[in-house]
Amino acid sequence: MSNTKKDSTLLIKVNREEKNTFIKLCEDQDTTASREIRKFIRLYTQGHEKNKKSV
Repeated sequence: MSNTKKDSTLLIKVNREEKNTFIKLCEDQDTTASREIRKFIRLYTQGHEKNKKSV
């Protein structure tokens, strides 16, 4: 898990049903939606940085 300072907000619009399902799944797995979205962003950006270096 990253210990970097969280100093910015990302506002997105999603389908209400998908949001509610996502939040419920996160709760069932003892995590938060914010934590999982931050993890997705971190992995996504790391993956693309590696791709840029190999080009």
